[in-house]
Amino acid sequence: MGQTPHGTIEHFHWLESAEGPDLIAYVLNGMGENKAFHTVESDWHSHVRGQFFYLEKGLISVRTAYGAWTLPPHRVGWLPPGELHTVRVSEATQGWGVYVAPDASAGLPGRTCVLNGNELMRALVLRAATWSPMQPLAEEQERLLAVLMDEMRRAPEEPLHLVLPSDRRLLRIAHAVLEHPDDVRTLEEWAAWAGLSPRTVTRLFRYETGSSFAQWRQQARLARALERLASGEAVASVADALGYASVSAFVAMFKRSFGLSPGRYFDPQAVIA
Repeated sequence: MGQTPHGTIEHFHWLESAEGPDLIAYVLNGMGENKAFHTVESDWHSHVRGQFFYLEKGLISVRTAYGAWTLPPHRVGWLPPGELHTVRVSEATQGWGVYVAPDASAGLPGRTCVLNGNELMRALVLRAATWSPMQPLAEEQERLLAVLMDEMRRAPEEPLHLVLPSDRRLLRIAHAVLEHPDDVRTLEEWAAWAGLSPRTVTRLFRYETGSSFAQWRQQARLARALERLASGEAVASVADALGYASVSAFVAMFKRSFGLSPGRYFDPQAVIA
């Protein structure tokens, strides 16, 4: 993520400085609009400041050394200070965000994650994005930013982060599942393919990812589903592409995970009400 207040690069250097205000807000004004947009992926990099970012429109995928997640519209992504990552922007993007100085990150998650956004966050960031990072903050501005940080700390975390195992044999399975989420092989079949016993796969997946293999595979399918749904693909087509026996089975799984149907998940009124 790199654009800063009002979609310019005027203050981009603040990403690499712990000096200045604790929080610096910015707005993305249609990255990729009014032209043919192609997927853009950054090299691996990190920033001195942490970063919250929220999408009104578009889709962003983030990978770190510990896993990956997809940020759909109307959610807030969080990258802690110094987190090595790569970002893939799949569509023209609009949204907003905040750069957070390292000292101001106390109490925030220590790893990348996705949070539920709300209208108060949006209003506070849009107000703060009009302030110059070159000027000291007034007392009332400090109070508004304190409210914003409280909202970020209290925001519910969404199950969109996919932890990757470190064991090379498990990682081989994980990458194969990510490449072919419609593959319906059983745990026993995956274990035999990787030269492991089912018991070893079960034990190591739980130890290294915090999830069972079945839970991890479902999460991988959810991540791919979000990418496809955000691009406008029909629910039936997504369900078929991900190997679900029926559309109703896919919708039921989606609602269990997110509390909303696929159609309502991308409705901003259903999320930031």
